[in-house]
This record gives sequence, structure tokens and C-alpha cells, in this order.
Amino acid sequence: MKRILILLALLPLCLRAQETHHEIGLGLGVANYYGDLQPKLFSSSGYRPHATVVYKFFMNPRIGLRAGVSIGQVTAADSLGKVPINVKRNLSFTSNLFEFHGGVEFNFLPVDVLRHKVTPYVFGGIGVFYFNPFAEDAGGNKHFLRPLSTEGQGLPMYPDRKQYSLVNMSFPFGGGFKFFIGKTIFVTPEVGFRYTNTDYLDDVSKSYVNMDTLFKYKGSLARSMSFRGNAVNNWDENNPNYGYQRGDSKANDWYWFTNITVTVYFRSFGNRRPYTKTRCPGFYR
Repeated sequence: MKRILILLALLPLCLRAQETHHEIGLGLGVANYYGDLQPKLFSSSGYRPHATVVYKFFMNPRIGLRAGVSIGQVTAADSLGKVPINVKRNLSFTSNLFEFHGGVEFNFLPVDVLRHKVTPYVFGGIGVFYFNPFAEDAGGNKHFLRPLSTEGQGLPMYPDRKQYSLVNMSFPFGGGFKFFIGKTIFVTPEVGFRYTNTDYLDDVSKSYVNMDTLFKYKGSLARSMSFRGNAVNNWDENNPNYGYQRGDSKANDWYWFTNITVTVYFRSFGNRRPYTKTRCPGFYR
């Protein structure tokens, strides 16, 4: 216990003795989604371009803070899946994503210009993102889905169904590998998952509402975009009844990115000594 107390007392001095550094970079890759229209986390379809700008500040060779801005797109369609009841539902969506996140990153090895050149790492944090799902009608015309209240959101006879927000929180976590090239460049393959606090990333969450009511308040377009089974060749000519399940409201939606990031490494001003001269008791060996 006495040794632990001594180590804790010396820890702030150890951290100050470490050389700090910055990483600033650009990442390019793909994005995908997991939710009511895509029941598999890793799908064979739906991959769309994604780009991110990231900044990291490391207080020591292992622990750093990170912040990033990302832009991407996610999409899915029942017609591309293999669940028969969803294929008959025939819904689809696409949404652009704009995200800002901040968090903590941990290097398993104290990577820097003088020591380890490769390290795996993990990160976690919190983010905020904007989305706005849309779909195309039978004529190929684009329509944003939120104003159509496809599940009765905002209609007076469904007071429990509030209109969902287009700005929501996400909880990023993931990891990757860093490869030091020369003395100034990191090449970093990374995958990052985002659990969100919304189930409407795809505009699908609960059950169908009465189609006549939806037509009365929102028009024929809302009714046709709420249920698109009538566009399937073997449609039985029956619309879903009020209360029939449309989505799974018990699980929120996810999205995820995978990319390769190239970052520039540079030391902070005011460093007094390199990592290799640190004499902290076994913490960074």
C-alpha cells in the first residue's frame, strides 16, 4: 500500500517529465450503418465514402486527447436484404452524416520518434452528429422523410410519437494501428463504431399508423413512403394494419467508419527531455 501511495504521489511529476506531442491528419475510408433496414453489423452492401480530420494531443507516449470532424453517408434498403418480411416492406433510406467527436486515446506501446514505431491503440469518447434521412419514390424523385411523419410523429392523435431531432449524440469507440514512417508521419488504419441515442437514423422505429389518417394529415406522398410493399411484384394488395410492427423500437441505430488516416507528428513547445530520459518507476517501460 505504501508503494502505491508513493507511485500516485509521483505520477503527476512523471507525466510532466514526459515529452508531449501533437498529431494532425486526414483520413479517408467508408461508412456503413446497422439498424432496422440493415440487421447485420458488417454488411456486404451499403458502403459509402467517408472523410475525417483529426487532431490529437498526447500528454505522454501512451495517453492522449483527440477531437475529430467527419463527413460521410449511410444507406440501406430492404430489397438488398434476405429477411422475407422486410423485403415485402420494401423501405429504403440514405442520409448524409456530419459528426464532431472528442475522446481519449490509449497507445498500448509508447510510440514516438525515438522508440516504438508501431503500436495498436484504442479510443472512446462522446460525439454529436447531424443526419437527415431521405428516399426516392417510384419515379426516382428524392424526398426527405422526417417532414412526412411516416410513423405518425407529431400528429395529434399520436401524442406519444414526438418528431425526432436531426441532431443527436453518439458514443464513439474503436481502435487501430499506428505505423511511424520516417520522423514525422503516422499511417493509421482505424475502425470506429458509433452507438447513437436515436432509433430514427433510418426513419424506421415503431409500428405503422392508420394509412387513411396519414393521408388526411400528410398527403399521398407520406402514405406511399411509409409503406412501399405495393411496389413489390408479389404484393398481396393489403396495406399493413394500424399497430403492425414497422421497426424495432427496443434498439437504437448504429453507424461506423473505417478509414486510413495520415497524420503529421510534431513535438510540443516547452518539452524539457525526450521520452527515453524519463525515470518514472516502470510506468512506460
